Amino acid sequence: MKKESKIKILSAISLTEQQVERIKAVDEHIEVHWYGRKDADRIPAEVWRDAEILLTSGSPLPPPDQTPALKWVQYYFAGIEKEFQQQVFLRRGVRLTGASGTMISQMGEYVLMALLMLGHKAPEMLRAQERKAWLEPRADKLEPVELRGSTVGIVGYGSIGREVARLLYAFGAKVLATKRDVMHPEDKGYIPEGLGDPMGNYFQRLYPNEALNAMLKECDFVVVSPPLTAETQKMISSAQFAAMKPGAYLVNVSRGQVLDTDALVEAAKSGRLGGAVLDVFEEEPLPAGSPLWELPNVIITPHIAGVSKRSKDTLLDLFTVNINRYLKGLELYNLIDPELGY
Repeated sequence: MKKESKIKILSAISLTEQQVERIKAVDEHIEVHWYGRKDADRIPAEVWRDAEILLTSGSPLPPPDQTPALKWVQYYFAGIEKEFQQQVFLRRGVRLTGASGTMISQMGEYVLMALLMLGHKAPEMLRAQERKAWLEPRADKLEPVELRGSTVGIVGYGSIGREVARLLYAFGAKVLATKRDVMHPEDKGYIPEGLGDPMGNYFQRLYPNEALNAMLKECDFVVVSPPLTAETQKMISSAQFAAMKPGAYLVNVSRGQVLDTDALVEAAKSGRLGGAVLDVFEEEPLPAGSPLWELPNVIITPHIAGVSKRSKDTLLDLFTVNINRYLKGLELYNLIDPELGY
């Protein structure tokens, strides 16, 4: 049943008037206060005090005693591991929801771009262009590894991995994937209509995390996309690179801490790893002294896989759906499990 009193929403991310109206249009009792991310010091104490719902990118998060009415925090991002340092919100019963599913369109395209660049030897061609060199014999030096008929392993079959699998289906690739809970292949999180793999139809085989190395042995390409948790820290290390097919390619759009950087550098230098596209790093910005910059078979991008001019609008797609569910007393999409960390 809808509430008759005001539902006060505080947005700590910048919104346009049109976007604010989208939120207010959900229910006539909604009142919205919005500020930019850098305007924390401008938010009046009474606004923090009365806010029932907070939309935030993770900062600012005030001391809990300043937000006695807060019942739900919707984050702008899917990965919110840093926010779990503030467990007091969870202990107080405040619900936290992530933005899983809202960035999968652009991230799926990024991964597809990365796979095609690696398979079709884009790094070699770009280096040759810089030298004004016409590579011969072309068939030997630039023969591609086509997606059609290849095996792509997806480490972490969440919303990003599912969208990648959907896109790969049209290319005729065989998709394998790992998932913490293989007994439930369906996706119960937020999924934009027409995207992802809600029922688990696009993979050929699903492996538990403990069988990761067994999956890697089969893969021509590996896409790394699990959430960062204690379980996934450095889950791709020396043993995993040793388990991969010689010359396999890797794309990481998860978190830098999921990969052991030293092990990756060694695998790339030895030729065990055919190449990689990396969008995330243990330290960001990536230091100028990092050996990753010097690897000729590694493409580095500055954590931009999820960037889109439509990001806020797609977040509001989720947020407005969740507001409706909140008012009806239904479970929210993308509820964070404090035990799992995502």
